[in-house]
Amino acid sequence: MDISSLLSAMPGAFAQGLIWGIMAIGVYITYKIQDVADLTVDGTMSLGGAVCILMLTNGQNIWVAVIVATLAGMLAGLVTGIFHTWMGIPVILAGILTQLGLYSINLKILGGKANQAISADNYNLIISLRYVKGVPFYKNTILIVAIFVIIIIGILYWFFGTERGCSIRATGCNPNMSRAQGINTNFNTVLGLMLSNGLVGLASALYAQYQGFADVNAGRGAIVIGLAAVIIGGVVFEKIFHNFALKLLAVALGAVIYYVVLQIVIWLGLDSNYLKLLSALVVAVFLAFPYWKQKYMAKPIKKGADGNA
Repeated sequence: MDISSLLSAMPGAFAQGLIWGIMAIGVYITYKIQDVADLTVDGTMSLGGAVCILMLTNGQNIWVAVIVATLAGMLAGLVTGIFHTWMGIPVILAGILTQLGLYSINLKILGGKANQAISADNYNLIISLRYVKGVPFYKNTILIVAIFVIIIIGILYWFFGTERGCSIRATGCNPNMSRAQGINTNFNTVLGLMLSNGLVGLASALYAQYQGFADVNAGRGAIVIGLAAVIIGGVVFEKIFHNFALKLLAVALGAVIYYVVLQIVIWLGLDSNYLKLLSALVVAVFLAFPYWKQKYMAKPIKKGADGNA
């Protein structure tokens, strides 16, 4: 095995990890802050890219395309929120229903095709796989996506410090107590789902540019990757990252670690057909780690001389 091939693949793994890190931050909002399991993201991760590519091929500015893709993601979150709050459907099932409907919508957006390609030669893209190496630093994909991540973390840090942001966090912590305090928990739930899926739509638009095409199946298993990033980031950085902004950064770094590990495993010769299985196992292990830590690694409580703890 040639180590140089692994090193040459690492910039791409870092870039891809940062893009999925934006998506994972969206998952963090629902999974950690709102304490709900939102499966809409599997559909939204295809929706943003499809909208972005459609607008580009119709002559729209790339920044307009990315903004509209983000708004499309927020709309998907709104639909899931309405299913859950207005129709009384459990949030996990509401997400599945939205995800299912988005498959047909994404297919329609792509003109009935499974995928739609674009070229960095013909379009002025923000990022691309071609821009990972051998370009001026200000065009480097890793740098640009890193700036996106920093700006997103800054905005979310500010927002969740506002009265509305704190009420969303309170809703996730204790919805009954929040309602007793006069907080509109249904509105907060919907808003959180919109924020989450908006970030996923943004990540999808960037990912479609990065890989050079939008695919109707691009989001399949996205929730697993997002959870992997959230859990890996939490386990690896929990001892040093206590600030809310740093916790969001840990999620993005968790996605980078995930893709670097995948790249190493592929380099070691793993059949790429087993990548989804590996992803599921990685998530399972990291989800189980806090339980194992508490059960098998916790120090026993010492008793005093009188036999009491």
